[in-house]
Amino acid sequence: MDGRPRDLDDDALQTELEHLLQELRVALPGVQILFAFLLTVPFANRFEDVTPFQEDAYLATLIATFAASICLIAPTSYHRLRFRRHTDPERMLNTANILVIVGLAFLAVALTSAILFVTDFLFGRTTAVALTTAGGLLLLGLWYAIPLSRYLAER
Repeated sequence: MDGRPRDLDDDALQTELEHLLQELRVALPGVQILFAFLLTVPFANRFEDVTPFQEDAYLATLIATFAASICLIAPTSYHRLRFRRHTDPERMLNTANILVIVGLAFLAVALTSAILFVTDFLFGRTTAVALTTAGGLLLLGLWYAIPLSRYLAER
């Protein structure tokens, strides 16, 4: 691959769009579960015991999960609203792809800050920083470093 945009016919575009929507079917339940959990946390008895740092970590997790939900659901809405108008399927696919990439970045922040929030609350700052760093590095490696290194190797 030389990194240049490809000219795809309608069948290839439709296949790519179907693959993208299938990937969303995998990602969205996890985001929705995390978001539902986060919405219940403030109503738990021990939430009044959180420190200001933990409140900040919780807020970051909540906002990042909200943003991830918006970005990861947006391609479905975009597709549904544009479904009968086959005017520019490549633009729709490119837009959806960008939204998914941004949504996954927000999800990475949400997962990492969720680990920070929970481990700091339960085990203290030192353990929280160690586990969050390890988890964040694992996430960066599997979600970004490996795919991007393959992409660069193919150029």
